[in-house]
Amino acid sequence: MTGLLLGVDPGKDKTGVALVRENGELVAQTVLPTKQFLAFLADFLKDREMPQRCILGNGTTSETMKKTLVSAYPSLPITVVDEAHSTEEARTLYWQLYPPRGWKRLLPQGLRVPPGNLDGLAAVVLCRRYLARSQ
Repeated sequence: MTGLLLGVDPGKDKTGVALVRENGELVAQTVLPTKQFLAFLADFLKDREMPQRCILGNGTTSETMKKTLVSAYPSLPITVVDEAHSTEEARTLYWQLYPPRGWKRLLPQGLRVPPGNLDGLAAVVLCRRYLARSQ
């Protein structure tokens, strides 16, 4: 079993989080409210292996989120990565994980709109960017 990375795509109202193995495998992802983030994050991590590193997107609320994470997990190393175009990559990832069925598969990918929020998958994208850069 390889170690885990915690991906965090911070936002003003909602924050995407993901657990990704060091081989790029997605373990879990979700979107948490930014208010009371630590309480929701503790619940997300409950009964799971502790991540070895946090990969944090460099968006507008990145510095505040970094301080929040350091206060709660002082021994967790944090690496900040560029989050430019991560939402577009998350959309592509969504369709890779959940291929369209029926008539929707006939639509060009650019016209398909994933249901729900993609911030959790954007956190996966951030982790995979870090892994690609680290090789």
